[in-house]
Amino acid sequence: MLLASNLGLIACALALEAAAGYPGGALRAIGHPVMWAGALIGWMDRAWNREGAGPQTRRLWGILAVAALLAAATVPAAALQAGSRALPPALSLLLTATAASTLIAQRSLWSFVAAVGRDLRRGGLPAGRAAVAHIVGRNPDTLDEAAVLRAAIESLAENFSDGVVAPALWGALLGLPGIAAYKAVNTADSMIGHLTPRHRAFGWASARLDDAVNLPASRLAAGWLTLAAFLHPGASARGAWRAVRRDSRRHRSPNAGWPEAAMAGALGLRLAGPRVYGETRVDDAWMGDGRVEATLRDLGRALSLYRTACALQMAAYLLLWAATLRG
Repeated sequence: MLLASNLGLIACALALEAAAGYPGGALRAIGHPVMWAGALIGWMDRAWNREGAGPQTRRLWGILAVAALLAAATVPAAALQAGSRALPPALSLLLTATAASTLIAQRSLWSFVAAVGRDLRRGGLPAGRAAVAHIVGRNPDTLDEAAVLRAAIESLAENFSDGVVAPALWGALLGLPGIAAYKAVNTADSMIGHLTPRHRAFGWASARLDDAVNLPASRLAAGWLTLAAFLHPGASARGAWRAVRRDSRRHRSPNAGWPEAAMAGALGLRLAGPRVYGETRVDDAWMGDGRVEATLRDLGRALSLYRTACALQMAAYLLLWAATLRG
């Protein structure tokens, strides 16, 4: 019964988020759960990550920060899920699925990535660089048009795993507290899980935990993209599978290489590779063995592949939910 409840929660949450996203009025009025988590992480970073402390002390405070963040995320989520059981089943499902949908990013990810192509087309390279700077951390001034488009496609692939597949997976396994816990860890990693002098020790726990919780989802995301490529004329499921097998473990991230390699192989592109973050050049391995010169058409193909992969995932959860109910 618990498995069926969780599968229903995620199937409905995915459908709600795909249809409506996060309402702009709610964002302006109360912000977003990720913003709330970010505010707490920022406060703990300022209060607990003190410059004069040694690495071991800062690492301990970072572990405590992750524990506090997980408590702050999961306790309200568990209370909401438990309290909703007093409502009629349909209303309970609607309430919890609506809450879960705020932690999934299908629609917003599509919008941010599509904006890169739109702005590049309308305003040229400066506008494209400004748009891609909203979704990647690399120095936009170093990017030509093809690199802007590759960066957008890479972000689409990686965030499909982090922002769509992983929250759905942890929600299906652990319910609303699972999806809240995952999103808290992922937000912490994006803010403090960096190998900078300030965060190397304090962000160690969030970075390691984020790697662990994203491991199954990154492999699953690569599978969804490969299956989507099988359904798309002009995309290559065989190329996606070959790139995943050959290149995914060569990426500097233990997880990002899987969906990026699948996307690269499916579209006949090369993604990742050397890039510049701030003033620092990172010589990462290439994912895929196709063209480096990505085009606006390639971005459109990537977005189409992404939509299909999202639809496949949603259909799978619906079918699993129906199967558990029937069983």
